Amino acid sequence: MPTQKAKAWSVTAASTFSFTVCFMIWMMFAVIGIPIKETLGLNETQFGILIAMPVLTGSLFRLPVGILTDIYGGRIVFMGLMIATIFPIWFISAGTEYWHYLVLGLFVGLAGASFTVGIAYVARWFPRNQQGTAMGIFGAGNVGAAITKLVAPSIVVAYGWAMVPKVYAILMTVTAILFWLFTYDDPAHKMNKKFSLAEELKALKDPVVWKLCQYYSIVFGGYVALALWMTQYYIAEYGFDLKTAALLAAAFSLPGGILRALGGYFSDKHGAHTVTWWVLWVSLVCLFFLSYPQTQLSIMTVDGQMDFHIGLSVTVFTILMFTIGIAFAIGKASVFKYIADDYTHNIGVISGIVGLAGGMGGFFLPIMFGALVDLTGVRTSVFMLMFGVVWVSLVWMYWTEVRPRDKDQHQQYLATKVAEIAE
Repeated sequence: MPTQKAKAWSVTAASTFSFTVCFMIWMMFAVIGIPIKETLGLNETQFGILIAMPVLTGSLFRLPVGILTDIYGGRIVFMGLMIATIFPIWFISAGTEYWHYLVLGLFVGLAGASFTVGIAYVARWFPRNQQGTAMGIFGAGNVGAAITKLVAPSIVVAYGWAMVPKVYAILMTVTAILFWLFTYDDPAHKMNKKFSLAEELKALKDPVVWKLCQYYSIVFGGYVALALWMTQYYIAEYGFDLKTAALLAAAFSLPGGILRALGGYFSDKHGAHTVTWWVLWVSLVCLFFLSYPQTQLSIMTVDGQMDFHIGLSVTVFTILMFTIGIAFAIGKASVFKYIADDYTHNIGVISGIVGLAGGMGGFFLPIMFGALVDLTGVRTSVFMLMFGVVWVSLVWMYWTEVRPRDKDQHQQYLATKVAEIAE
């Protein structure tokens, strides 16, 4: 009979692997969407809707599956989500019309809701001082976005894009079986009181929850949006083929998954606020440089016209994207450390709300990316938009966390000085 500790790590390993596969499938349209776009002659906005469609259901279902996880436990809910996606994944290969892919994408998107289930399921197996690390390890399953960019293009080149959903459907079936074999139920993790939807949704009145939603809409929603968009961006902006573009795009997606565990460790050690604050600042600086479009500048001098080209080379661009990938990875873990610290008894529903907000960011941002490019003709407008979102998050954090903390520290300092004078 395995010990509780052995069960905890077995659950973590199996859940992380399963979430990795779910995320691979959730990001599938980032690769197969490009040949579909070419076949159907889609514009940028239509392409944005196509790749974002799985993100919609993966986001909307995060709240209800989070509630179900609190009631029934994570094992059965996680298993049910994986089984529900197998046939829709397979049938994508038979699609011929734009609406076919949109509808099937909605069903496939259920795989994205697995995050809320898994994060609550894993966290409850660990004491509070280890939950950040455990959730960070599980969240490393985001690396599935990078794996799709490394694996799917090779399948497309060798066998055509329609083979990708077939392979992924088989992979999901095997993953579901392995998950059930290596995970466990714990009755203590299930809701031991009568369920009340109204009581669970009271969290929506909590302004702190809405603030965490804003943070997560950029560190996770922005990550998902860019993971979906970057392959297409490399092709359009720098002229790479699909395989090379996907490989370069993986430089952003890879750290965004693997280093989430590091973010959990930092959050346990330094606190969620400190880590998130620096994540947002690093992201803001990188997005400032990424926002500058390729520019041809002509200056009239005494010797005649002098031309300059201002813009990011593919090397500098990739380094900046890699840096943002690291920042977002750490930030995704630090935001959920807030939840583990402040909402111990209803992690499922709070994770669902925050995860829903982050996922909706991942849904709306690609569509807005496409619309901005169609309207302005400037590809870097996607980074201008994200710069604004990060700026809003920083301002919100300053007024609700940094400013009150500085005020408290100042009052404590004055109280200490008064006490010293009185003595």
